[in-house]
Amino acid sequence: MIEARSITKFFSVVNEKGLAEGLTAVLNVSLTIPDGKIVTLLGPSGCGKSTFLEILAGLQAPTDGEIRIDGRRVLEPLPSTRKETEAYKRRYRFISPLANGVFRDHPKHDIAMIFQDYAVFPWMTAIQNVNFALKLRNAGRRGLSRAERNERARFCLAQVGLGEVENKYPSQLSGGMRQRLALARALSVEPRIILMDEPFAAVDALTREKLQDDLLKIWAEKQQEAVPLIIVMVTHDVAEAVYLSDEVVVFSPGPGSIRNRIPVPLKRPRPRTDPALMEIQDRIFSLFQYDLNQESEYSI
Repeated sequence: MIEARSITKFFSVVNEKGLAEGLTAVLNVSLTIPDGKIVTLLGPSGCGKSTFLEILAGLQAPTDGEIRIDGRRVLEPLPSTRKETEAYKRRYRFISPLANGVFRDHPKHDIAMIFQDYAVFPWMTAIQNVNFALKLRNAGRRGLSRAERNERARFCLAQVGLGEVENKYPSQLSGGMRQRLALARALSVEPRIILMDEPFAAVDALTREKLQDDLLKIWAEKQQEAVPLIIVMVTHDVAEAVYLSDEVVVFSPGPGSIRNRIPVPLKRPRPRTDPALMEIQDRIFSLFQYDLNQESEYSI
């Protein structure tokens, strides 16, 4: 289970006059995500969705609040006073504050993150990309042998439909295939949580729908495990959010806070033209319209 407790993220930025000023990206966000759920974060550009996702992953520290996974803190907030700074330095004097959990809790909470730009290595073949993720996960501890890593990598590539292209480089793959490769690499380390930041935004509509269905198939298979897979996704696509999710979390315009939490209590598989899905989509569009024009046909 993921627990976000009163998360706030404040940045210091330099304006066009060269003066320092503050920017609050995320403001007092609290959210609980049970095991085995798919949750999407939806909202306008610049509302802090991706920042919040990176805080969930431990890639950024919150200014205030904390993230806990199964009761364990992911990353501590950065110090904001001189007293807190001195205490922080004494505690973490040998390692980076932004990596304070890596060495103590390795592997780190079994989280995998998939970015919009695929983040695959262009000089590695498909199987080498997956194998590299397995080598990183094994670093510093007894893990899989080379033969076992190759077997695991081939299994994950086949799972996402890339079994026939394991020796091709990313430049030889389509955009959809590169995103499948990123998913295979994430699955290879057997994460309990997958975080996805606009993972299908760069592909065409038909490929996007196929990738969505593939993701749901993999998620459904993982529900049979002792601890079911959690997926948290950032998207701007309302139809995608409603089709995939157990719950849609709508962020307000910046600073990002939770505007609404909208459950999607429909069984899977879901027909994309299901009137119940259309009704939920219309409700969400109405929320956005209200934020823009302060008028809506729905009760907010």
